[in-house]
Amino acid sequence: MTTILGLSGSLRRASFNASLLRAASGLMPEGATLQTGSIAGVPLYNADDESASGIPEPVARLKDALMQADGLLVVTPEYNNSLPGVFKNAIDWMTRPADDIAQVWGGKPVAVIGASPGGFGTILAQNAWLPVFRTLGTRPWFGGRMMVSRAHTLMDADHELENAETRKQLASFLSGFVDFVRAGD
Repeated sequence: MTTILGLSGSLRRASFNASLLRAASGLMPEGATLQTGSIAGVPLYNADDESASGIPEPVARLKDALMQADGLLVVTPEYNNSLPGVFKNAIDWMTRPADDIAQVWGGKPVAVIGASPGGFGTILAQNAWLPVFRTLGTRPWFGGRMMVSRAHTLMDADHELENAETRKQLASFLSGFVDFVRAGD
């Protein structure tokens, strides 16, 4: 079984990206599963806090889940033409201590998708993540892009992705990413 850890970069209850992640969970190809993690509860990074108290429990859980997963699906909002600070903060915490980076991140297959109410999707946020994941030594998947534009028009009243064409594109994206993950084994 191929296991992918999925993280949404939004804390908002009715987040388009959390909705996209939930949809992805139900569209995984056969023989693959999506484990959903959460950045909720991750404090702002402060080296003094790390020195005094170590790695916070929400961060330790995320690091453990990432180490156990075969790949990482990043579902990113786009804030002010870039990546969200709260999401970057969680990733930064997951690189602590620095000696853990190779073990946690090294060679990990990563794919980035995102949803936005705007007309351009999350292209700039997705691009902003690439140097971060390159620095961490991951294996980004460049075989597909998925930027969901005008996400508010694709969700139902319960904030679930209902648009059939978008669901089909998401299933295809996930299939390609899982194939990429499996090819690296």
